[in-house]
Amino acid sequence: MVRKLREGESESLKDQAKGFAKAWGELIFELGRGCRDIVQQNFVTEDSYVVQKLKGPMAKVSSKLRFFNECLPEDRNPVHAWPVIFFVFLLAFAALNVNTKHGSSVPLVKKVKIHPPSAIRIPLPDGRHIAYRELGVSGDRARFSLIAPHSFLSSRLAGIPGVKELLLREFGVRLVTYDLPGFGESDPHPNRNLNSSALDMLYLANAVGISKFWVLGYSSGAMHAWAALKYIPNHIAGAAMVAPMVNPYESSMTKEEMSRTWEKWVRRRKLMYYLARKFPKFLAYFYRQSFLSGQHEQIDKWLSLSLGKRDKALIEEPRFEEFWNRDVEESVRQGNTKPFMEEAVLQVSNWGFSMADLQVQKKCPGKGILPWLKFMYSQAECELTGFLGPIHIWQGMDDQVVPPSMTDYVARVLSTAIVHKHPDEGHFSYFHFCDECHRQIFSTLFGSPQGPLESTEQTQSKGDMEEVSPNTDSAKKRDD
Repeated sequence: MVRKLREGESESLKDQAKGFAKAWGELIFELGRGCRDIVQQNFVTEDSYVVQKLKGPMAKVSSKLRFFNECLPEDRNPVHAWPVIFFVFLLAFAALNVNTKHGSSVPLVKKVKIHPPSAIRIPLPDGRHIAYRELGVSGDRARFSLIAPHSFLSSRLAGIPGVKELLLREFGVRLVTYDLPGFGESDPHPNRNLNSSALDMLYLANAVGISKFWVLGYSSGAMHAWAALKYIPNHIAGAAMVAPMVNPYESSMTKEEMSRTWEKWVRRRKLMYYLARKFPKFLAYFYRQSFLSGQHEQIDKWLSLSLGKRDKALIEEPRFEEFWNRDVEESVRQGNTKPFMEEAVLQVSNWGFSMADLQVQKKCPGKGILPWLKFMYSQAECELTGFLGPIHIWQGMDDQVVPPSMTDYVARVLSTAIVHKHPDEGHFSYFHFCDECHRQIFSTLFGSPQGPLESTEQTQSKGDMEEVSPNTDSAKKRDD
């Protein structure tokens, strides 16, 4: 009895729910009919305001286009036929447009290809391996050795993009490039910093038989070159910096220098720097959506760059696209976000030194009785500190990637640096695929070309030849 009563109650609730839904449905249906009647009365009837206003113009247009009705079958009413034809035309046009866009975009999407290993790898004292590449003359015939750490999203394949072997031989240059830890074919470093970066460079030089060398720093790769000047200065003959980057949060920059730097960058790049400084783990997501997505894209898209006129023209050239794609493929070979995150963090973190530390200064015994006694008994003399070798900087004044304000800052705190400014050049246009530019750089660093060492010259100390720059008679800054 009780069970039947409960079943009756449940059925009653169910019927109530159905009735409620039905009532709502009828209400909505009637509302729709009311809206339809309003539309018909105001827009469709002969005496409606809209019809009265459009009746005259539409009659004129209809009379002029009436000859199109001859194209219709005799049993088709034009009033019904033409709206159908027009609707089908719109659908076909939309479908054709979608197919055309889809078809044209497919060839533009290039997949990242991972190539077979090709680098020479040498073991390091901590058990890691570093991959490197050599161009130019052999070690036993080199007048000058040049080691180049690469920039962000690059590899040992970059070096000096487009440099001719003939030019390297003409100046007797041995160019050594290598993959940073975790890039290309180099093993990752568990605790990477700029000090370890300088030591890696030194280990590489020792392994390939170079006692003293020039260091070349381009773009963000310059921070590794700056580190070499700080931590292994006795092994560096001189420095060539092209659009060198410094920490954009450097506290010793003036407000004007910092403002002129940040205003050149797009919002996304500013966001990347902020994340690298505050929330570096979030960078992994953005990297996987861009250059670690398995697809190619232009350099300004992947790195969120704003470019000047010459840079925009250069990146559209097939030779640059081919170089960029291959360099990226080598850079992302390991498919790991960690080395890129480490590199981004290094750019905006405390480097452990400042540009002012590289300035040549005279250090004498301190004041007080104890330093005076040491000075008297040991006959200690004042010593020079900082980097004593030549530093050359090439800066494009239309560079919006590493703005000229960064070089202005370096020149202010590092007065011994010689700055070469180029008014119309950008970030890439002076350094990439520019034979004349490469010759200018080598001539400034090494003087007149003398070719490789001959057998009679190989007995001389190559270190002595590499220590002196023939174009550093004056420490004044000059503009090309």
